[in-house]
Order: sequence, then structure tokens, then C-alpha cells
Amino acid sequence: MAKKFTFKGKTVEEMQAMSLEEAAKLFDSRARRALSHGLTKAEKKLVEDIRMNDGKLVKTHCRDMVIIPEMVGIKMAIYNGKEFLPLDIKLEMLGHRLGEFSMTRQKVKHSSPGIGATRSSKSVALK
Repeated sequence: MAKKFTFKGKTVEEMQAMSLEEAAKLFDSRARRALSHGLTKAEKKLVEDIRMNDGKLVKTHCRDMVIIPEMVGIKMAIYNGKEFLPLDIKLEMLGHRLGEFSMTRQKVKHSSPGIGATRSSKSVALK
């Protein structure tokens, strides 16, 4: 039998039945403090979009939103500055920020020097 994941002793159903204030008490101090200040306009709109969701992808630019129990099981697309990256919200992600799962920087890929360039000019600075 597969082990069922719990968040600090609470199952998904128990977490979703809690109010936002009760759930915030289980998060770490950074997430708890962010939620105690209240949600911004953009975060409130995102929560409304999630509540109105009917199985489609929810797109957002709100990378600093703390993942709350209402979001578990939702498919979201988080903007990374160039494109929307799809993400399935899982119970393990509670208390983290959406931006932590949508990387903004890519690995640097160096290639060979251009046509007509010498091999040593590959590493010369542009300035």
C-alpha cells in the first residue's frame, strides 16, 4: 500500500477544510507573515480564478503568491518573464511561493565561435 503524504500530520482533505488563518499557522514564518498581511488585489483575483476554475489551466503573473490549500490539485501556468510554464500544484508545495517552481534563468549554453572567427576569439569580451 502506498504511503499517503501528509502536511504536518494533515491530509489534503483536512487542509482544504481549514480556513486560510488556520492553515497559515502550519506554514513556516515567512509564509505565515506574508499571509497575515492579507492578500494583494492580484492575489485575491488569482484565488477567485481558482475558485471559478472548471478544469482548465489558470495563468498568472503573480509569482510571489504563497501556495495555499485551495490551490492543491489545480493546473497552473506561471509566467517566468518570457513564457508561461505549466505546473501541477501538489500538497508538498504548500507554503512555498509560485515563483520557486518557475525558473527565470536558463543554463548558459556556449557554442563554437562564429564563421570567420579564430578559435581564440571565442573567449574575448565584447567591450
